[in-house]
Amino acid sequence: MKVLFLLLVLAVSPAFAGKQTGKVDMVIVRASDGLIYFTLSGGSKTDSPTCATAGYWMIRDENSNVGKQQYSMILTAHASGKTVTVSGANTCSRWRDGEDVDYIQLRQ
Repeated sequence: MKVLFLLLVLAVSPAFAGKQTGKVDMVIVRASDGLIYFTLSGGSKTDSPTCATAGYWMIRDENSNVGKQQYSMILTAHASGKTVTVSGANTCSRWRDGEDVDYIQLRQ
């Protein structure tokens, strides 16, 4: 009975993913492997997973369609001075200390 209760608790426990709203402060693209990461200013990251000890966000796969779309949104936001909300994927698959981006919302 205790095992069943524990499994039930673990199954309904929320998974935390980072979230941040702000303006794109910095965008870096590494020549060695194409890695794209960026930082936001004007808001603190919240609910990041324990692996995400750095303040930047990582585009998980810059070669995928989604990765290209996310990069385009970040460049657009940076060039126009618009605010974005970034939600994390609760993973640090590309780098061990930066959270992968799940979605980006371009704001007014």
